[in-house]
Amino acid sequence: MDEKDIIFLEQLLYNTDEDYVVSQLKNIDNPLLLHYFAANYNWNSGFDVPTVILENEACDLGTGLLMFHYADGYRLLESSDEISSSSLEEWKVFLRKIYNKLLSLDFKSQDISFDPELNKNTKSIS
Repeated sequence: MDEKDIIFLEQLLYNTDEDYVVSQLKNIDNPLLLHYFAANYNWNSGFDVPTVILENEACDLGTGLLMFHYADGYRLLESSDEISSSSLEEWKVFLRKIYNKLLSLDFKSQDISFDPELNKNTKSIS
Protein backbone atom coordinates (compact mmCIF):
# COMPACT_ATOMS: atom_id res chain seq x y z
CA MET A 1 0.00 0.00 0.00
CA ASP A 2 1.23 3.44 -0.78
CA GLU A 3 0.96 6.51 1.44
CA LYS A 4 -2.18 7.71 -0.37
CA ASP A 5 -3.96 4.44 0.47
CA ILE A 6 -2.87 4.63 4.10
CA ILE A 7 -4.18 8.20 4.44
CA PHE A 8 -7.48 7.19 2.80
CA LEU A 9 -7.78 4.20 5.12
CA GLU A 10 -7.10 6.30 8.22
CA GLN A 11 -9.67 8.89 7.16
CA LEU A 12 -12.25 6.15 6.65
CA LEU A 13 -11.52 4.49 9.98
CA TYR A 14 -11.87 7.75 11.90
CA ASN A 15 -14.90 9.02 10.03
CA THR A 16 -18.06 9.00 12.16
CA ASP A 17 -20.49 9.35 9.25
CA GLU A 18 -21.50 5.72 8.68
CA ASP A 19 -23.32 6.51 5.43
CA TYR A 20 -20.16 8.04 4.00
CA VAL A 21 -18.02 5.10 5.16
CA VAL A 22 -20.48 2.61 3.67
CA SER A 23 -20.56 4.44 0.33
CA GLN A 24 -16.76 4.50 0.19
CA LEU A 25 -16.44 0.81 1.11
CA LYS A 26 -18.91 -0.17 -1.61
CA ASN A 27 -16.63 1.43 -4.20
CA ILE A 28 -13.31 -0.03 -3.04
CA ASP A 29 -11.92 -2.59 -5.47
CA ASN A 30 -8.68 -3.24 -3.59
CA PRO A 31 -8.93 -6.41 -1.42
CA LEU A 32 -6.06 -5.26 0.81
CA LEU A 33 -7.79 -1.98 1.66
CA LEU A 34 -10.92 -3.90 2.65
CA HIS A 35 -8.82 -6.31 4.72
CA TYR A 36 -6.94 -3.58 6.58
CA PHE A 37 -10.17 -1.71 7.20
CA ALA A 38 -11.84 -4.83 8.63
CA ALA A 39 -8.79 -5.57 10.78
CA ASN A 40 -8.89 -2.08 12.29
CA TYR A 41 -12.65 -1.62 12.47
CA ASN A 42 -14.22 -1.05 15.88
CA TRP A 43 -16.36 -4.19 16.11
CA ASN A 44 -18.43 -2.62 18.88
CA SER A 45 -19.91 -0.31 16.25
CA GLY A 46 -22.22 -2.93 14.77
CA PHE A 47 -22.37 -5.13 11.71
CA ASP A 48 -23.62 -2.81 8.97
CA VAL A 49 -20.10 -1.87 7.90
CA PRO A 50 -18.69 -5.43 8.05
CA THR A 51 -21.67 -6.59 5.99
CA VAL A 52 -20.79 -4.04 3.31
CA ILE A 53 -17.22 -5.36 3.27
CA LEU A 54 -18.47 -8.96 3.04
CA GLU A 55 -20.78 -8.09 0.15
CA ASN A 56 -18.09 -6.19 -1.76
CA GLU A 57 -16.91 -8.31 -4.73
CA ALA A 58 -13.30 -7.48 -3.86
CA CYS A 59 -13.60 -9.10 -0.42
CA ASP A 60 -10.98 -11.84 -0.18
CA LEU A 61 -11.37 -15.17 1.61
CA GLY A 62 -8.72 -14.09 4.15
CA THR A 63 -10.80 -11.04 4.99
CA GLY A 64 -13.86 -13.25 5.40
CA LEU A 65 -11.93 -15.44 7.84
CA LEU A 66 -10.70 -12.38 9.73
CA MET A 67 -14.23 -11.02 10.07
CA PHE A 68 -15.59 -14.41 11.14
CA HIS A 69 -12.91 -14.52 13.84
CA TYR A 70 -13.42 -10.91 14.98
CA ALA A 71 -17.21 -11.40 15.12
CA ASP A 72 -16.66 -14.33 17.50
CA GLY A 73 -17.72 -16.85 14.87
CA TYR A 74 -16.14 -19.71 16.79
CA ARG A 75 -19.13 -19.55 19.09
CA LEU A 76 -21.23 -20.62 16.12
CA LEU A 77 -18.98 -23.64 15.64
CA GLU A 78 -19.09 -24.50 19.35
CA SER A 79 -22.84 -24.19 19.81
CA SER A 80 -25.19 -23.10 17.06
CA ASP A 81 -28.06 -23.39 19.58
CA GLU A 82 -26.46 -20.68 21.71
CA ILE A 83 -26.30 -18.41 18.67
CA SER A 84 -29.90 -19.17 17.70
CA SER A 85 -31.14 -18.26 21.16
CA SER A 86 -29.15 -15.01 21.29
CA SER A 87 -31.12 -11.77 21.34
CA LEU A 88 -28.44 -10.07 19.21
CA GLU A 89 -30.24 -10.28 15.85
CA GLU A 90 -27.72 -8.26 13.84
CA TRP A 91 -24.88 -10.47 15.09
CA LYS A 92 -26.77 -13.69 14.29
CA VAL A 93 -27.58 -12.54 10.77
CA PHE A 94 -23.98 -11.51 10.13
CA LEU A 95 -22.57 -14.79 11.48
CA ARG A 96 -24.90 -16.91 9.35
CA LYS A 97 -24.16 -14.83 6.25
CA ILE A 98 -20.39 -14.99 6.66
CA TYR A 99 -20.47 -18.67 7.66
CA ASN A 100 -22.40 -19.60 4.52
CA LYS A 101 -20.12 -17.52 2.31
CA LEU A 102 -17.05 -19.17 3.84
CA LEU A 103 -18.49 -22.66 3.42
CA SER A 104 -19.27 -22.08 -0.23
CA LEU A 105 -15.93 -20.30 -0.82
CA ASP A 106 -17.91 -17.51 -2.45
CA PHE A 107 -14.94 -15.16 -2.76
CA LYS A 108 -13.42 -13.82 -5.97
CA SER A 109 -9.89 -14.14 -4.59
CA GLN A 110 -8.04 -16.17 -2.00
CA ASP A 111 -4.78 -14.23 -1.90
CA ILE A 112 -4.81 -12.79 1.63
CA SER A 113 -3.88 -15.09 4.48
CA PHE A 114 -5.28 -14.85 7.97
CA ASP A 115 -3.86 -16.68 10.96
CA PRO A 116 -5.82 -16.09 14.16
CA GLU A 117 -3.01 -17.73 16.17
CA LEU A 118 -5.34 -20.16 17.92
CA ASN A 119 -4.08 -22.10 20.89
CA LYS A 120 -4.35 -25.90 21.22
CA ASN A 121 -7.66 -25.75 23.10
CA THR A 122 -9.33 -23.53 20.53
CA LYS A 123 -8.00 -25.61 17.64
CA SER A 124 -9.44 -28.79 19.12
CA ILE A 125 -12.91 -27.22 19.12
CA SER A 126 -12.78 -26.45 15.42
